[in-house]
Amino acid sequence: MSLKLKSGFSFDYDNLFGDGKVTEADVKSYEAAYKKAHEAMKVMRETGIIRAHLSKDGEPEKVLFSQTPYIKEGNINSPTSLKRLDDLTARVKNKVDAVVSLGIGGSFLGNKVLFDVTCGAYWNEKTVEERSGFPKVYFSGNNIDPRSTGDLIHTLKHQAEIKRMHGGEKLSVILLCISKSGGTLDTMSGFMVIYKALKDDANIDVEVIAVTDPNEEKPTLLKKLAMDQGWETYAVPDGVGGRFTIFTEVGLSLAACIGFDIKSFLDGARAMDEACQTEDIWQNPAMLNAVLKFIASEKYGRDIEVMMPYGDYLKSVSEWYIQLLAESLGKQFNKEGKEVCYGRTPVVAVGTTDMHAQTQQHQEGKLNKVVQFIRLEKWDNDIEIPNVFPDVQKLADISGINLGDALDVARKSNANALSSNKRFSALFSLPTLSPYHLGELLYLLAMSVAYEGELADVDAFNQPGVEAYKRIMGPMLQELKAGK
Repeated sequence: MSLKLKSGFSFDYDNLFGDGKVTEADVKSYEAAYKKAHEAMKVMRETGIIRAHLSKDGEPEKVLFSQTPYIKEGNINSPTSLKRLDDLTARVKNKVDAVVSLGIGGSFLGNKVLFDVTCGAYWNEKTVEERSGFPKVYFSGNNIDPRSTGDLIHTLKHQAEIKRMHGGEKLSVILLCISKSGGTLDTMSGFMVIYKALKDDANIDVEVIAVTDPNEEKPTLLKKLAMDQGWETYAVPDGVGGRFTIFTEVGLSLAACIGFDIKSFLDGARAMDEACQTEDIWQNPAMLNAVLKFIASEKYGRDIEVMMPYGDYLKSVSEWYIQLLAESLGKQFNKEGKEVCYGRTPVVAVGTTDMHAQTQQHQEGKLNKVVQFIRLEKWDNDIEIPNVFPDVQKLADISGINLGDALDVARKSNANALSSNKRFSALFSLPTLSPYHLGELLYLLAMSVAYEGELADVDAFNQPGVEAYKRIMGPMLQELKAGK
């Protein structure tokens, strides 16, 4: 059983729904709840209001991520904002040597997804011509790690020295600093260390682009710094939590630096949002996904979701989703203030790698998991396995098969084995790894957690648990500084 959209994107739930799994009677029993959740999504789209949602300051706050796929003046993404991103693309192409993307949480995870699917692991080893004139890309500010930060500085300084020795101009580096407030310890500490080191190097021209709160009347720390220093800025918009900001200038500013097709990506997200506006659960991908997994968790104890894309460059999708699910649904209290300690636990996996690491647990461990597969139907530049050793029968038997086809056989085998032992799984299938289909997938996942928040009666758009450690960490840092 599957739900297939006109684009070819499909959600196959055959191993999650039916006899011995989530049943039709189960879904029917939640009809009133999921219809109420659907009405809440309609209100959210029309007004930005989600019942009982408050900001971290305890103030009413709109939820606007469902606006992001719609490009029009006055929206988060507008013709004007997309033109600025196009201008950024033109400004970096064949002019900037390297971009360092500094951010944490969604400001790192979302950007890493866009980089991985566009560029792959060996982007920085390619020539400028092979990169079509786009810069090398590095990530930092996603951990407070002295070794990796120092290694990055050393790498950029080494590149600058090589360029100088070959008679070139200074190495041109953009620091893309992403923080709504500018007070994010992980990001800003790394930013200041890297900024000073590069500014002090006579062989490097360093420019800063700040992606931050756009409010100029009451500027936050990073916005004021950008205004004082004359840095170019892009927006971390109000009403869109970090885990959803891949659809905003937070993610799209980096996308512009690597030639990613932003318009197609947002078109895919919009098409998915339109598909999710039907009240028919069997035709609404996000509502169906949320309801089946919610029932699997609450009735059948399958409260761990293993996100297992098949393909190395899709692993970051799994890592992005882990934050989305964990921060959105891991809540101690429901909307009425009752302690419920709700949440499904997300686990990162990638096929086939984790078939040799985690699958033993998936196959024979506790009956507490749903394995969510992602596959590509067609790979660009697929490779046939050659018959290099014809006298070795076991190796000759796998020759003549494309790697992409072998990968999907492995996935099918995994899914069938799980199903044969009462294990739940489902499949998202993308026709190709295009920006359009990526937009469909990521928006489906975002809308799914919004639905599940309503089903579980928890606020899917706050993150009070994250604020708890921050309140403890601030004074401890001050004590550390005072003791030096």
